[in-house]
Amino acid sequence: MEQFRGTTILCARRNGKVVIGGDGQVTIGQSLVMKSNAKKVRRLFQNKILAGFAGGTADAFTLFERFENKLEKHQGNLMRAAVELAKDWRSDRVLRRLEALLIVADPDNTLIITGNGDVIEPDQDSVAIGSGGPYAHAAARALMDNTKLTARQIVETSLNIAADMCVFTNHNLIVEELSKDK
Repeated sequence: MEQFRGTTILCARRNGKVVIGGDGQVTIGQSLVMKSNAKKVRRLFQNKILAGFAGGTADAFTLFERFENKLEKHQGNLMRAAVELAKDWRSDRVLRRLEALLIVADPDNTLIITGNGDVIEPDQDSVAIGSGGPYAHAAARALMDNTKLTARQIVETSLNIAADMCVFTNHNLIVEELSKDK
């Protein structure tokens, strides 16, 4: 049986705010839309961490749960929790089969966590994953370089552009925001 997949997750930082947004589409195979309003972006660890996933839905929920446990264990230290999750993901026989990517962020850091054991801290103030990720990221970069839009406006506009271009992405957006001062 094919896995549920297909999504776009985008994270942008600007003026002390970090925003992660994602669309709501869940697709099976190459063409069957199973759900249009899935919530792929969440607040974790006392609402201090944002996380979004792309990939297999069941796999992502398993990873969210594992990541939240790592955050609890390491008192909300994003980098430490991410590294520990990546180590487990790479070495555990069951976790190793999971197919998903995570973007996680706190007010100071943005990370991509992969099943290969990678924890990547992007150089830029925007990053995207998923099938529509390249479209959303390109739009976000252009908006960041050429407008004064807020991080939230950049994420929403870029995800809508991606939804217009990628059949695995829709316009049902979930957007979460954190500020450095909160």
